[in-house]
Amino acid sequence: MSTTPTTARSGEWLEVWDPEGPNWDRSLAWKTLWITTFCLTLAFIAWFLPSAIIPKLNALGYTFTKSELYWMAAMPGLSAGIMRLIWMVLPPIMGTRKMVSLTTLLLIASTLGWGVRVQSPSSPYWELMVLAFLAGIGGGAFSGFMPSTSYFFPRSKQGTALGLQAGIGNLGVSIVQLATPYLIALSGLAIFGGSQMLKTPGKPDKSVWFQNAAFVWIPLMVIGALLAWTMLKSVPVKANLRQQFDIFANQDTWWMTLLYIMTFGTFSGLSAQFGLLMNNLYGAGNADIVKGAGASAQLLIEGYAVPDPVKFVFLGPLIGAIARFAFSPLTDKMGGAIWTLISGLGLVGSIAYTIGGLTPDTTSAATLDAGFTRFLYGMLAIFLFAGIGNASTFKQMPMIFERRQAGGVIGWTAAIAAFGPFLFGVGLVGLGAKTFFIIGIAWALMCLVITWMRYARPGAPKPS
Repeated sequence: MSTTPTTARSGEWLEVWDPEGPNWDRSLAWKTLWITTFCLTLAFIAWFLPSAIIPKLNALGYTFTKSELYWMAAMPGLSAGIMRLIWMVLPPIMGTRKMVSLTTLLLIASTLGWGVRVQSPSSPYWELMVLAFLAGIGGGAFSGFMPSTSYFFPRSKQGTALGLQAGIGNLGVSIVQLATPYLIALSGLAIFGGSQMLKTPGKPDKSVWFQNAAFVWIPLMVIGALLAWTMLKSVPVKANLRQQFDIFANQDTWWMTLLYIMTFGTFSGLSAQFGLLMNNLYGAGNADIVKGAGASAQLLIEGYAVPDPVKFVFLGPLIGAIARFAFSPLTDKMGGAIWTLISGLGLVGSIAYTIGGLTPDTTSAATLDAGFTRFLYGMLAIFLFAGIGNASTFKQMPMIFERRQAGGVIGWTAAIAAFGPFLFGVGLVGLGAKTFFIIGIAWALMCLVITWMRYARPGAPKPS
């Protein structure tokens, strides 16, 4: 990163910025962190809003197939991966202020669309797929916001700073999934639009206001954009497009990409598909549990309480997000590589444990309950170790790469890992849950070998 003085433009661009020097402006750095983190949390809310809505579309009157719903839930991941490839090059070009402000305003498009279209089960499939694609803008923001924030902090603080921003930002996933069932029950919030009828097998029909799950976030997005525009500054980083692409000549860019796919790819993929997977294994999507055709003919296995995904899906992203910022200070103290090893070992064990719960035994309510318990706790353990790895890999990257390259690598690895929801959707549809999870174990084992040989062993080429 260059610290050569530049001409200030409208008070936005800092003339000189050297976070490693004695005159580092700590207050500006932390103000940037908190405002950008607030906007990043809203970005994750917009990105994962479809994951809170899609599992309930058929209960609201739509008639989509399992495959169609998996693909719809996967679309924000495909979009986010593409968007991150764009956002990763924006920080040096646009600067922090413009990038964060305009991105936060763009979140309104998909959020408003879901609030409108969820009110009537008449929208064509392609239209909802477009809204799912636009939600990926929220995922794309990560690859711009994180490198931009890294410019403001010295290396000794980047593990904590980036862990806080990413971890709190990741909380947006659990916030939207946790808040949705409460928001949709509040008729007083439904200023725009009427109620819908939610029909769930084994439970009485009830009136809901699903538009609340989307509309409530729009005023906060406007506030976030205003805060960013009026309070943020931009660091002068000299890096054109050609210079930014020199990261691909460094082999560690590719190794760290594989590691971050293991951690954030798992976190984002499971966050998007958790509710649908639960519904299709242990809920109304499993024909062996809910038998018969039509509401009047449906028969639940006696004594089995069908789990409502919206009551559980927020737990996984919540655990993963908390782990990310809780373990970040430890990575600053101990280094990231050791915690990436722990993350990989934990993922191997927790995925192996969860596989036993991916084939529900429908012979009785007791066997179903036991399988569901194993599935739920196994999934939560996967989220925990993925969150730890998210923290540790983001500590490693600023240690492995020089400052300008580190920002680009953070953006690139985040872009590729953002395809997680798409890859999980494709894998669950094309391979089935059990086979796909076995592949996950193989991937984690590969990453353990990479981490040990390249970063963690005594005498490693790039200790981090």
